[in-house]
Amino acid sequence: MALVEAHRITKTYEVGHRTITVLREINLTVEAGTFLVISGSSGSGKTTLLTLLSGLDKPTSGRVIINNHNISDASEAALAPLRNKTIGFVFQSFHLVPSMTAIENIMFPAELRGDKTARKRARQLLERVGMAERGDNLPSQLSGGEKQRIALCRALINRPRLLFADEPTGNLDSENGKMVLERLVELKNEHEATLILVTHNLEIARAADRVVRLQDGRLT
Repeated sequence: MALVEAHRITKTYEVGHRTITVLREINLTVEAGTFLVISGSSGSGKTTLLTLLSGLDKPTSGRVIINNHNISDASEAALAPLRNKTIGFVFQSFHLVPSMTAIENIMFPAELRGDKTARKRARQLLERVGMAERGDNLPSQLSGGEKQRIALCRALINRPRLLFADEPTGNLDSENGKMVLERLVELKNEHEATLILVTHNLEIARAADRVVRLQDGRLT
């Protein structure tokens, strides 16, 4: 079953008197349960495509459909519950709240939904990524690899059907990057989620079910 569909999406930006086209007529279908990698060189439009597919930005033209819902014209009020319930995000720069402990960062999306089991499930996720003893640490007390594992737990706390990851190992050394990727794929499989991941790393691409490549704003 198709979980994510892109129909002829184009993205342009106005820079002064010029129109810059970042993506051109992208068509893409992602089936439920798939691990899809979007690859391409720097500036090819990978992150832009990810933001459009996830609803963080809107295409200039075309449609993006998630779980049979057209999100291209949806309001922020309509998108907020979809992002919180259906979608999880893992970013290169972690985006943890500095004043919150590791477990509080993980719990936060679940608490927004009023989930009374948030702390229990956050503890379980911490154990799964080998950080059961670090839950009370602030982000400033964690290494880069540890921060990304916390970000991964936070992305999964609401059991999303769909995970988006933007260069999740880009700020990590090879050892930590490999560990984060292994945990990401393991947890994705356990939660029966769909994973769409942007990377230029060929090693990560080899672990995917499917790889698409962007070049000059087009899928090749």
